[in-house]
Amino acid sequence: MTELGSLPPTLIAVGLLMALAAAVLKGFRVPHAFAPALAILRGAAQLAAVSLILGAVIASAEWVAVALAVMFTVAALTAARRLVWSWRHLGVVAGSMAVGILAALVIVFGTGAIEFTSRYALAIGGIVVGNSMAIAALAGRRFNEAVIDRWDQVEGWLALGASPRQATREMARSAVYSALIPSVDQTKTTGLVTLPGAFVGAIFGGLSPLEAGRFQIVVLASIMAAGSVTAVLLIGMLAPVRVRPAPLR
Repeated sequence: MTELGSLPPTLIAVGLLMALAAAVLKGFRVPHAFAPALAILRGAAQLAAVSLILGAVIASAEWVAVALAVMFTVAALTAARRLVWSWRHLGVVAGSMAVGILAALVIVFGTGAIEFTSRYALAIGGIVVGNSMAIAALAGRRFNEAVIDRWDQVEGWLALGASPRQATREMARSAVYSALIPSVDQTKTTGLVTLPGAFVGAIFGGLSPLEAGRFQIVVLASIMAAGSVTAVLLIGMLAPVRVRPAPLR
């Protein structure tokens, strides 16, 4: 099937999947029931734009750096918006993500596990940035919810003379653990429950299954390392709470 010939079935399938998601959520009266459908539309538009420019970008180290910078900026803004928006939160989120992502990529390319080329930098960098964004948002929201739910306990510790960081220590640790659960489960079940996109893409790109598996485990390890550093740093900076936080929307 040609590229143009596959377009109508693709549009039909995506449209039906969007309708199914929206109908189920609307029927259950879930807030923002159309959010997944709108996210799919936005993602489709963004992928179409990226597909058009990727061929020119991927051959240039300078443009790859620009692309990664744009990805990181959008990811940090998105994660920060999942918390109570403020410039401080944006700085905390961006700083935590930057340290985690850079640490993971330096190890991957510095050890020679993956060849340091524009193509691989864009591929692995984009994957790690996206997953770090999700982990940062989850960690921040879990921490916020835990502090609100257990505010009486926090106030009790503060009244006994504990520091704000000490009063929320267990909630902070729990938030980090909860934020990493999806990535941990994905890594544990790789090859048994799912075939990750990087693995399938590497095979379609011409790599042998063994080489594709090696590439995928490096990607998964990068996600876990970057996510762990991001979550710990982020919650470590959010943890000193002196006033009950507002619920997140």
